[in-house]
Amino acid sequence: QVPLVESGGGLVEVGGSLRLSCLKSGGIFTVYTFGWYRQAPGKQRELVATITDSGSINYADSVKGRFTISRERAASTVYLQMNNLKAEDTAKYYCNAKWSHSDLWGQGTQVTVSS
Repeated sequence: QVPLVESGGGLVEVGGSLRLSCLKSGGIFTVYTFGWYRQAPGKQRELVATITDSGSINYADSVKGRFTISRERAASTVYLQMNNLKAEDTAKYYCNAKWSHSDLWGQGTQVTVSS
């Protein structure tokens, strides 16, 4: 069973919006710190945003003011609202969950921004 399942990626034009979802299946949800990462072809995976169990949030400078991370306990889901998308946001986006010795990853969802 895949511990994290991402969805919501797709093809969008520059300036458009997408909302990514990350469903954590099974086990507890509330104690985890969740993060969204992305990896473009030929580049290293980079941090996009994180949200802790207490709701503290951190963003990469490149997405500040455009992306919003949130979590919904009842749905065991973390979201990444992406607005004013740019061509350089094109990448595969991965969800991550960390707690104690647990480090979970999803399989990723592709976001392509056309210019």
